[in-house]
Amino acid sequence: MPNIKSSERSVKTDAERRAKNFAAKSTVKSAFRKVAEAVHTGKADEAKAFLTNASSTIDKAVSKGVIHKNAAARKKSRLARKVNAMAQ
Repeated sequence: MPNIKSSERSVKTDAERRAKNFAAKSTVKSAFRKVAEAVHTGKADEAKAFLTNASSTIDKAVSKGVIHKNAAARKKSRLARKVNAMAQ
């Protein structure tokens, strides 16, 4: 435990920030997984619905500063490729 008052406060805020970031990353991973599972099982309609939901979730994480915008674009692109490949 830090001895300096400002360091004690920063430990507390760091823990809060870490918890929020973990929660946001977890929702992104869950959304990604739902799309991948729908593609794997061959459910095209579900995959498209989950893709729009996942894109929205990823964009929210970017706006909160949890993930970088390029990482978000990469994740969305990979999901879209999986869904589009399934349609062909």
